[in-house]
Amino acid sequence: MEPRLLIVEDDSNILDLLAASLKFAGFAVSTARSGQEAVAAVQRHRPDLVVLDVMLPDMDGFDVVRRLRSGGTGTPVLFLTARDGTEDKIRGLTIGGDDYVTKPFSLEEVIARIHAVLRRTSGQAPPPRLTFADVELDEESHEVWRAGRLVPLSPTEFKLLHYFMTNAGRVLSKPQILDHVWDYDFRGEVGIVESYVSVLRRKIDKGNPRLIHTLRGVGYVLRLPPGC
Repeated sequence: MEPRLLIVEDDSNILDLLAASLKFAGFAVSTARSGQEAVAAVQRHRPDLVVLDVMLPDMDGFDVVRRLRSGGTGTPVLFLTARDGTEDKIRGLTIGGDDYVTKPFSLEEVIARIHAVLRRTSGQAPPPRLTFADVELDEESHEVWRAGRLVPLSPTEFKLLHYFMTNAGRVLSKPQILDHVWDYDFRGEVGIVESYVSVLRRKIDKGNPRLIHTLRGVGYVLRLPPGC
């Protein structure tokens, strides 16, 4: 079954973006625009997780969590807010929140954090790291290592490498990569794929053996060169 999410956000643009993106990512989504609506919606929809803005028009997100916890509701909560002070983060986690993401945020990070919270609260084991040659990718922490060295990647670079690693040895065309990594057509501008592959090579493919190979007129493939 699809995990059920409740998104609580009073900004219509952010609410619509999150709802559409999380539905596309495979979640069943319901929404609320105030603290009172949120408390009622948790009782009505019984979500698996609440994505909760802190700054709401009638009460703040911290008060929402207090009401839920005092009423015996243990539904996991992911705070999503512009309040990025350390005191606010500590307060949110101390009163019963399960994670805290600050705005501006990347959708990839929010989705990864949601999956991580759901795994922790459901008792599922964390996914193993993806490995190829001497490259390691941790899906939960969004960290990547090459030959034991941590390599900082942007969310899109991480997603591109993830796609290569889950399709190692398979030739991927630029349109395929565009569809899977960017999740939308991008008006057929496959040049963005070339740009990101170039950046990814500079970050993780500077040493030997080289792993990302170009097949002219066809696409790219992640594989070890002959003899390795």
